[in-house]
Amino acid sequence: MTTTTRTPRIEAIELHRVEVPLVRPFETSFGRETVREALLVRVRTDTGDGWGECVAGRDPFYSAEYVGGAASVIERYLAPALLDAREIRAVAGDDPRSVGVPLAASVAPALAVVAGHRMAKGAIEAAVLDAELRAQGRPMGEAFGAVRGWVDCGVSVGIASTIEELLDEVAGYAEAGYRRIKLKIKPGWDVVPVGAVRELIGPDALLQVDANTAYTADDIPLLASLDAFGLLLIEQPFAEEDLAAHARLASACETPVCLDESILDVTTAVDAIERGATSVVNIKPGRMGGYLEALRVHDVCRALDVPVWCGGMLETGIGRAANVALAALPGFVLPGDTSASSRYYAEDLTEPFELGEGEHRGQLQVPDAPGTGVTVREELLREWASAAPVVISR
Repeated sequence: MTTTTRTPRIEAIELHRVEVPLVRPFETSFGRETVREALLVRVRTDTGDGWGECVAGRDPFYSAEYVGGAASVIERYLAPALLDAREIRAVAGDDPRSVGVPLAASVAPALAVVAGHRMAKGAIEAAVLDAELRAQGRPMGEAFGAVRGWVDCGVSVGIASTIEELLDEVAGYAEAGYRRIKLKIKPGWDVVPVGAVRELIGPDALLQVDANTAYTADDIPLLASLDAFGLLLIEQPFAEEDLAAHARLASACETPVCLDESILDVTTAVDAIERGATSVVNIKPGRMGGYLEALRVHDVCRALDVPVWCGGMLETGIGRAANVALAALPGFVLPGDTSASSRYYAEDLTEPFELGEGEHRGQLQVPDAPGTGVTVREELLREWASAAPVVISR
């Protein structure tokens, strides 16, 4: 492969909307999904292409962002702003976490004119980062500072129709070798299913729960009762703005409280930690506006001795590859939601990620090819397209 030290020049930005069938419905407190509607960003540069995946969902339930809105804001505002940028305003020397990718580091400053829309911005940055690292011949894990070639995998289990159905699903994941089980919970689906799963997998298996903001401060006694099940953590039980209630829960229970939706960047991470609202942080790069901000959150949490793990948003192989590279950093000491492709998809948009065997049972290998290290299957991109591609150029 030909590599270059020259900073690539962006020539065009493409948007691809696809609907990828799920192998089984996935239900959280926000709703039930049977397909993953994904927005993919392809950045074309004079040195090659790069791909990024927007983690917004079909509807604005998990967050204010959603696929249609993200596609619109990229087409109308973000892509033109990036294409019109006449100079690189962030360089490797300005920020130790620009990891030698001046073009990718210039994305956030160029897009700052648009308020919010972190998931849309993160997808663009990921695509630029992929293109730049491919041009340099550097794998993403190496650029990030990965310290291991394999990462521990957890699995996120949605809300089931019955306890029996839940236990059948969990038993399959335990047999497959996943190193941590995460259960989605909501009012009315919490103590009983958590107790049943704990009994199934035994007292020593790693088990955590995720409420996706479904509870209120009035539920603190109920949530504290989950201490009985020896959980690894309880994730985001209250509204993202309600740090006070999370701090109250942390004082009332032994189970560590983890924040997800509340953590948008380094500033909100430090604020939540200092308030005692969280002692574990779920890092989702798309929610934070990109991988470079996610690296900064990792670094500050590590400095504060706060463990982090990598969350998932039903990513295809494009987003999963970058997440696996991120999860190989030293601060990621807990298994993340970096499941195998087959957890969600019969076929993936890239070569599938598969759990290792033997000593790597329950782990995924960090890609070692340049950029994300995966190749988009363009025949599936066409087959699963839900809209015609949009091209924005100079």
